[in-house]
Amino acid sequence: MFNKTVLDNGIRILSEEMPNTRSASLGIWVENGSRHESRHQNGISHFVEHLLFKGTERRSAARIAEEMDAVGGVLNAFTAKEYTCYYGKVLDENLPLAIDLLTDIFLHSIFDREEIERERSVILQEISQAEDTPDDYVHDLFSLDFFRDHPLGRPICGEVATVRNFRREDFLEFVQERYLPGRVLVAAAGHLQHEDLVREMEKRLGAVENSKLKINNSKFKEDAPALQSGIFQHSKSLEQVHFCLGVAGIHQSHPMRYAAYILNTILGGGMSSRLFQEIREKRGKAYSVYSFLSSYKDVGYLGVYAGTSIDWVEEVVELVLKEMGRLAAGEIGEEEIERTKNQLIGGMILGLETSDAWMSHIAKNEIYFSKAVTVEEISRKIRSVSRADLIELAGAILRPEGMALTLLGDVEKKKLELSLSI
Repeated sequence: MFNKTVLDNGIRILSEEMPNTRSASLGIWVENGSRHESRHQNGISHFVEHLLFKGTERRSAARIAEEMDAVGGVLNAFTAKEYTCYYGKVLDENLPLAIDLLTDIFLHSIFDREEIERERSVILQEISQAEDTPDDYVHDLFSLDFFRDHPLGRPICGEVATVRNFRREDFLEFVQERYLPGRVLVAAAGHLQHEDLVREMEKRLGAVENSKLKINNSKFKEDAPALQSGIFQHSKSLEQVHFCLGVAGIHQSHPMRYAAYILNTILGGGMSSRLFQEIREKRGKAYSVYSFLSSYKDVGYLGVYAGTSIDWVEEVVELVLKEMGRLAAGEIGEEEIERTKNQLIGGMILGLETSDAWMSHIAKNEIYFSKAVTVEEISRKIRSVSRADLIELAGAILRPEGMALTLLGDVEKKKLELSLSI
């Protein structure tokens, strides 16, 4: 059962009661991510996320970890393009501890100067590790190419130059300016009572006030990027060439989003998808190939990733474009559509069997739709998508003039003959 309460200061408390589970998951979400950073701030949201685990007024970093480990729980966080989340998952009997820990780090972190320097080194290693993982790194490069000169295109971890320049005062001002009650929500799911959760959060978060700093509202503007197209080659000595091919798609709340889920799954969303069957199973030209949707509040894209030999790059790109062309031409069968709908609905329901998945589900619904979206509603909307809807969407977005192709590998070894035409 879903419940929502808004505290007097604007903090939203959401919960999904799951009486038949023993776990409880709790997350404090802030509607602030890397897209809300200026160029010189790139990476500060992620850096702050790390620092909130490095000690509070009454707990050291070691004690924070020890208290959660002592009950077998999970305490973690992540930063995305449009939000940051601090969360814990525990047995229901240990929910009071999770609440105490999360609210303590959220409100009372001290940003110790020595911890900042240690964590700066950790994050610089994280950036280096990402660059040494080509199947991940190519996605970052694609974002930089596709969202040229826009915050959505910049890496969440930041860049070496920006991470090196942050000072303690930057973090304190950033938190005071961005972690405002109206941009904060608490989401919980599992074996819990909503009334108890609200009572605890009122005691701990109810007194949080808006920043006394003069807020520059332009920092919160989320202007949509001008999307780029073309072929972008990045040379790196690698055994394979990794590529992302993308085209402008739809934003998170677009009325055609359910059709997009189906279209993406048909193209490359699983082992029975067209790309997997054609490129890996039939031809053996790639170990990993898949398509994906990246959607934000005002923009999105449909992308394809593959890693293959430099001798096969042109063929694999051509095969991807061929499948896109078939979809754009309306070569979609009713049986394939029905199978894909079942795949999506089944995967969604199985994916929501845990309290942490539900916690994330209700939080993202609040961020993007300002309401609860039930499994029944999602299933019904997926079922209602027609073949005509899919053909209309495919024809609208799968256009070669709007495509971008990013390649990472030893591309200087061979002159590649590439063309984005379907």
